[in-house]
Amino acid sequence: MIGEIVAIGTELLMGQIVNGDAQFLSRRLQSLGISVYYHQTVGDNPGRMREALALALSRSDLVITTGGLGPTQDDLSKEIVADYFGLPMEFDQASWAAIDAYFARTGRTCTLNNRKQAMFARGAVILPNACGTAPGCMLLHGGKIVVQLPGPPAEMEQMFDSEVYGRLAGMTGGCIASRYIRIYGMGESQVAQLCARWIEAEGGVTVAPYCQTGQVQLRVTARAESEEQALALVEPVVSEICGVLGSSVYAVTPSSETTMQEIVGELLVSRGLTVSTAESCTGGLVAAKLVDYPGISSVLREAPVTYANEAKVRYCGVRPETLRAYGAVSEQTAREMAQGLRKESGADIAVATTGIAGPGGGTPEKPVGLVYVACACAQGVSVERLLLGGSRARIRELSALRALDMIRRAALAETAAT
Repeated sequence: MIGEIVAIGTELLMGQIVNGDAQFLSRRLQSLGISVYYHQTVGDNPGRMREALALALSRSDLVITTGGLGPTQDDLSKEIVADYFGLPMEFDQASWAAIDAYFARTGRTCTLNNRKQAMFARGAVILPNACGTAPGCMLLHGGKIVVQLPGPPAEMEQMFDSEVYGRLAGMTGGCIASRYIRIYGMGESQVAQLCARWIEAEGGVTVAPYCQTGQVQLRVTARAESEEQALALVEPVVSEICGVLGSSVYAVTPSSETTMQEIVGELLVSRGLTVSTAESCTGGLVAAKLVDYPGISSVLREAPVTYANEAKVRYCGVRPETLRAYGAVSEQTAREMAQGLRKESGADIAVATTGIAGPGGGTPEKPVGLVYVACACAQGVSVERLLLGGSRARIRELSALRALDMIRRAALAETAAT
């Protein structure tokens, strides 16, 4: 089955909101074995909406629309589909009662223009909306399937998972399962070269690389009659690839959305290893990423932002003579920051960053993008020298990512030592 997503809304074309609906739906359809070849975005214009629908139906078996189900005059998604198939619109009393009840439950008055949301093409399967006022619908006509969902992500995601996913699963007669290999410290070209025999292979298991900021991800996918059977094909390939890539693999997950901070947070909390951070150029970004992980409060000791030299001395015990001799951006200062913070905070692991994030402040000897990241644990102190390019935000992001990976490696070393 080939699927296509048509996102409706002028606000999408104007860049006022990001089309996260298409990303969510593509991932969910992939898990059903439905190939998504096209995305379309169209404004609230009846003529262009009809053209987009006609194009989608000419090349895809399944079309999912998002948006255009509201009560206003420009919300015309259902009407366009009904007109395209030559079907009359019919009023659904049960949907109208649910809409009225939603307004009453939220303490608002249901105006008559909301009746528009209870109108559907004849023969459509109505999809209740548990999070809002606009029901969706599913229409099978002429060998095609059209699913119409609301635009707000919370409403769309709940409706798809509870009302649509199971119906589509019954139609596809198969299942796709994927595992995502998350890689740090190795570039995309090197990963592609080392994994060429799997990436270029033809057969039941596909391996596809994706480049992210500072990271590479490999998606390993197979299709079978059930998820268990598909995973049985995927897992041996994942194991072989991990054997080749070694310690550069920081996680293998069922979701492409897993982050480095999630892996590091789970590692620290599950093993009871405490951590502290001292940040200069990253300005608290490392700590903020760690705090994204629920439960990190049990292991996160201290996280001073030591931007000024005085702060490096006060919180990390950096010697003033080190700063005078080598400067704030130096291997020596980064080393003393990590060592001193670990001693002062009593943490098992301490990480420190110091560098020049730009756009100004660089010199020929110490250019913009020069960053030192240090990590101290019972096994010793390591310092990484980075020469990064790009914007201030990119330099800070890549520096924080390196700090997280150094915490990860230190945590593994601490565990292995015990």
